[in-house]
Amino acid sequence: MLKKLVSGAAGILVAMVLGGVIMLFQGYNPLETYGALFTYSLGERFALLTMLRNSVPLILTGLSASIAFASGPVNLGQPGQLVIGALFATVGGLYLDLPLFLMIPVLILLAMLGGAMWSGAAALMRRWFNMDEFITTLMLNMIADFFTYWAITHPFFDETAYSPMTPLINENGWLPQVGGLSTSVLIAAAAFLLVWFVFSRWTAGYEWRISGQNSIFARLGGCDIDRNYMRVMLLTGALAGLAGGLVVMAGPHRFLKGIGANYAWDGVMIAMVANNGLIGTVIYGLFFATLQSGALGMELITAVPSEFTQVLQAAIVLVVVAGRGYLDILMDKAAAGRRARESVHV
Repeated sequence: MLKKLVSGAAGILVAMVLGGVIMLFQGYNPLETYGALFTYSLGERFALLTMLRNSVPLILTGLSASIAFASGPVNLGQPGQLVIGALFATVGGLYLDLPLFLMIPVLILLAMLGGAMWSGAAALMRRWFNMDEFITTLMLNMIADFFTYWAITHPFFDETAYSPMTPLINENGWLPQVGGLSTSVLIAAAAFLLVWFVFSRWTAGYEWRISGQNSIFARLGGCDIDRNYMRVMLLTGALAGLAGGLVVMAGPHRFLKGIGANYAWDGVMIAMVANNGLIGTVIYGLFFATLQSGALGMELITAVPSEFTQVLQAAIVLVVVAGRGYLDILMDKAAAGRRARESVHV
């Protein structure tokens, strides 16, 4: 755990130094730019609360990718699963009229159901036709984009709108705020605790991890590989669908064109940087949300384009992932040398 923290922190530091060098060559002040970036994402209460809300889809899609990659399946369908989950929650919010204490859980379950159904389709194609989920989940992303665009343009189109979107969902499906904090953050935290417990403490989670590390050993040890594969695909799809549902329910309270933004692909990138660790996924999700939330304020104050944060994110991924093995070797050598010196003194 310590090595992961050290290598991650070192990678972020190196990437930010590289970003500072790029800004110097472009004639910008790196210290002023980074100061504005973090001020507008962490420096004020409203900015901090906004950052936490923005981190929800990043963390949930990151957890989806981390669990899938660590368990064996290559589920790259988070973008499609997110928008299908968002559509399911939206349609439920349009046609159901339940009390708030029932409406919110029902819409959350519908979002998770939508994401799980979309990932389950890829899983069934693997089971029935031996089709690689790497391909099917990617292709299903495109189908989900076209399908949801058709849905908000025709059957669920808001006749009063000037661009593709649905009407507002029932107000009982709007996620309330607690002291300015969106309850989507609390729901995401509860989802993280649940999946961490299952993945780290339950027998099922142990079998998933073993299957991801060595499927032959897991099969010989009595693990039901096919059943675990289906469970992982359904769980990871449900997490991505939950992300989409929470995006709708926390605001704008309707399905808009482009509502999925780049959340899911950023989540996959976060999983890669975190090396599929669940706690690391949350930490990097919060950090990437910090960069994205402060980008506009940074641009207004320093004139550095907000797209610079995308460059910084890419640099972090490259430096952390590429340097992870090398830093581990250096730290192992340093630890071995320290133990050798201590043994000599003894």
